Amino acid sequence: MEPPSGSTKPPEAYKKPELSKIISAYEFQDIAARQFSKKAYAFYSSAATDLVTYDANRDIFRRIMLRPRVMRNVKHVSIKRSILGYRCQAPFFVSPTAMASLAHPEGEKAIARACANEGLIQIISSNASFPLADIVAAGKKDQVFFLQLYVNQDRSKSEDLLREAQILGIKAIVVTVDAPVPGKREADERVPTEGVQSGLSGAKAESDSKGAAYGRVMGKYIDASLTFDDVPWIKRASRGLPIILKGVQYGPDAYQALLYGVQGIILSNHGGRSIDTAQSPILALLELHRSWPVVLKNMEVYIDGGILRGTDILKALALGATAVGIGRPWLYSLAYGEQGARHLSRILKDELENSLRLCGMTDVDGLDPSLLNTGDIDHLVPMGDGHPYASRISKL
Repeated sequence: MEPPSGSTKPPEAYKKPELSKIISAYEFQDIAARQFSKKAYAFYSSAATDLVTYDANRDIFRRIMLRPRVMRNVKHVSIKRSILGYRCQAPFFVSPTAMASLAHPEGEKAIARACANEGLIQIISSNASFPLADIVAAGKKDQVFFLQLYVNQDRSKSEDLLREAQILGIKAIVVTVDAPVPGKREADERVPTEGVQSGLSGAKAESDSKGAAYGRVMGKYIDASLTFDDVPWIKRASRGLPIILKGVQYGPDAYQALLYGVQGIILSNHGGRSIDTAQSPILALLELHRSWPVVLKNMEVYIDGGILRGTDILKALALGATAVGIGRPWLYSLAYGEQGARHLSRILKDELENSLRLCGMTDVDGLDPSLLNTGDIDHLVPMGDGHPYASRISKL
């Protein structure tokens, strides 16, 4: 029967496409925007203030051009890579992302199972949905997990977490250093909270006079007084586990990390979620090449932020990154649970293998900067730790 004149049909429920129909990482975000709750999507997708850094993270990869080789035998290629000595099936890992159960009831546990089957490392978020033991138990025996650490104002709580991590077989500690306070994520602030609590940190999400951003209200426990001088304490509390600093954005800070003896750094601006207009990690990586090559020679350097294509991964590796981190896309892929995360992994692996072949390369270990033309962004790379204007400013 036709509806009466002037009436409207109720909107049809969204029906997501079959997983096999998804052929790029980009598509998962559109599906998540339609399927997730308004609050969950706002939390995952939001970035700081005007989204300048968020957009730049993605766009800068398109300004780096490839210089493919031809007439090479590319029948067989390898994308395997070692991260802190652990052999992985691909040179990318799951960056820490909070509250994955907002996307799927199994959240981080589904990602753990996907990583087990895909041969990837998962960095478990300090604000994960489940207790650490539950996430580790969801994976396979001897699976490689790293743990993100936001240092708690109550240092004893961080020590307890690090003690548990060692008991559970966590292989490395990833200390997030670019968010002493949360950034202003306006899209997340505007949507009322759904009253969630982290199963790992215990942090609760509650609205206040500033809004309802999960990241801000759940991050109140973070110690804003953390300095490089705390690295020895983190080492002691971690009982010999390798330490990676996540969120380094400045050449001299990378050098400081080397001097303090950490095993790696992740060049990152928190996916554009901390301070807006921060430079893209690729520029920080080029800064190390230009002014701090000793860092690249003596520790593992990773980057994350804006990586959505196999060519993005290839370019980062060619510029000296050991591996790359990917964050939000894993959350979006949870629209399909564990199988969605596995499908995302296979998409990225396939794109990277295809990109290698089309560039005349057979192994990610053989990539180097000669494969790239960075001329469009070279002028953006800082020279040293100063600024050319500084010497021109003097008091009267």
